[in-house]
Amino acid sequence: MLVKWEGIVIRSVDYGESSKVVTLFTRERGKVAIMARGAKKAKSRLSAVSQLFTHGYYLCKTGPGSGMADLSQGEIVDSFRDLRQDLMSTAYAAYIAELLDRLTEDGEGNPFLFQLLHQLFRHLDEGRDPEILCRIFETKMLQVAGITPRLTACANCGEQREPYVISVSQGGLLCPACAAGDAYAIAVTPSVWKLLRLFQVFDLERLGDIEVKPTTRSQLKHVLRSFMDEHLDLRLKSRAFLDQMERMPLAGSD
Repeated sequence: MLVKWEGIVIRSVDYGESSKVVTLFTRERGKVAIMARGAKKAKSRLSAVSQLFTHGYYLCKTGPGSGMADLSQGEIVDSFRDLRQDLMSTAYAAYIAELLDRLTEDGEGNPFLFQLLHQLFRHLDEGRDPEILCRIFETKMLQVAGITPRLTACANCGEQREPYVISVSQGGLLCPACAAGDAYAIAVTPSVWKLLRLFQVFDLERLGDIEVKPTTRSQLKHVLRSFMDEHLDLRLKSRAFLDQMERMPLAGSD
């Protein structure tokens, strides 16, 4: 049976001498793996459409049972060429793709996540702030994983009293009276928890220019990574590479 999926390539692994196993995140069926036979050959009609981060329509042949579908042909909607030509944007996109891959199950359709991924890659391709885009995505993926930090009041007593700290173990803000209950609570500026609260409900279609101070950026990253490390325990190769890229001095700097 032939099926047509709209998808974005989030993983591509060589298979044998000439083929690839391509993982798509599709609008219709969520994450699916397909076999792109001969895609490693330079003149293959499947070569371009099976490139990482490519958005397209994929016509696949499925058989009985749960075997992997074969890619018959594909039509590229957007190759996100500028994204793939910029090493830092590529590093962020790879991290986003791997995090999505690890936190979703095969065959579970989620049009919201497909749209979110497409918006992220489009914004990265347009040169938007990749760090802030990444923080928004991490916030959304914590929610997908069933972890939604409480950021409207104290997670312990429910009172609204500032200044807050953020407790990873207790799942959100702690007021001054409750802060002593977590020796490892993270001290943050008010802009950090307010941005995190915004990110939880933010629609990327409304993204404009967001000015965020370096200190706030650092705290956002620390808080989100702490939640992921504590509750998800992921080991992502792309995260290690991204962290390495972020530590590199900017070209032309002293």
